[in-house]
Amino acid sequence: MKKLTTYFLLHLFSLASLYAQSGTVKKIDKDFDKIISADAQAEKVASGFIFVEGPLWHRDGFLIFSDIPANRIYKIDANGKSEVFMEKSGYSGTDSPTGEIGTNGLAYDQEGRLLLCQHGNRQVVRVEKDGSQTVLANAYQGKKLNSPNDIVCRKDGTIYFTDPSWGLEKNSNKPQREISFNGVYRYANGQLYVIDSTLAKPNGIVLSPDGNTLYVADISKKWFSYTLNKDGSVKSKKLFFDASAINGKGHMDGMKVDVKGNVYATGPDGVMIFSPKGKYLGAVQFAETAANVGWGDTDGKTLYATCNTSIYRIKFKNRGLRYVK
Repeated sequence: MKKLTTYFLLHLFSLASLYAQSGTVKKIDKDFDKIISADAQAEKVASGFIFVEGPLWHRDGFLIFSDIPANRIYKIDANGKSEVFMEKSGYSGTDSPTGEIGTNGLAYDQEGRLLLCQHGNRQVVRVEKDGSQTVLANAYQGKKLNSPNDIVCRKDGTIYFTDPSWGLEKNSNKPQREISFNGVYRYANGQLYVIDSTLAKPNGIVLSPDGNTLYVADISKKWFSYTLNKDGSVKSKKLFFDASAINGKGHMDGMKVDVKGNVYATGPDGVMIFSPKGKYLGAVQFAETAANVGWGDTDGKTLYATCNTSIYRIKFKNRGLRYVK
């Protein structure tokens, strides 16, 4: 009996240690209590990938995400069982370069069709209902895009995406760079427009619930907000939050919003949560560095995070905005 009791206690301690290592919740402002419960716990859902990105909840009840170096999109169910969803998701060439060649950001358009940011092919594509792919953007003024990174679609069909040079720099076949700047783009009515060419390396991108504000993360440890005109063009730009004084291992990467307009963004303090006006409320710090986040599960209140080789999740009080019909 003593041996059994000892084994049981050790087993519980092991499980508790693993659970505790999944993440911690960091409260900065009292309003954070309105967003997350005091007893909320992060959970590791799956692991064993190379480098994961672009989590997106599928309407059929599972999560899809990019494994960039593997050049695949995976699907994972609520129990953590994973399988390949799409092969050669970001690079369709016959050679075999290594590095960041797969898809990165994933999103739905206003009709529920899947949008892909393809690093290796250096383009944004739409997956049609029959499974075929339509190239939406692969060049600006005759010059090949760098490596489209993250993407979001407004209700009117306007698509916004970022195009830093990460995919070129980390690709073993070193494709030639043709555009000198790292841009933020707007795609509307078959035309591609640059809305900002001044950022160091724009990355994550998301829209407010009403579609009137665009948020962009930059490697400079700053987030910017853009007030949009009715046609989707930019009316004004301002600094949303400057994280330069925060030291941590996280990066300015993917971001999402909830239905109340709060912004959930990966950064130097983990997944950092801001009010719509840019007040820093708190953070979730996972056991691995988060690269991107996405809402999921039936109630839409679970935030999934792609963190290096693993997928994590944690429950919030508000529903997330998922941009899907």
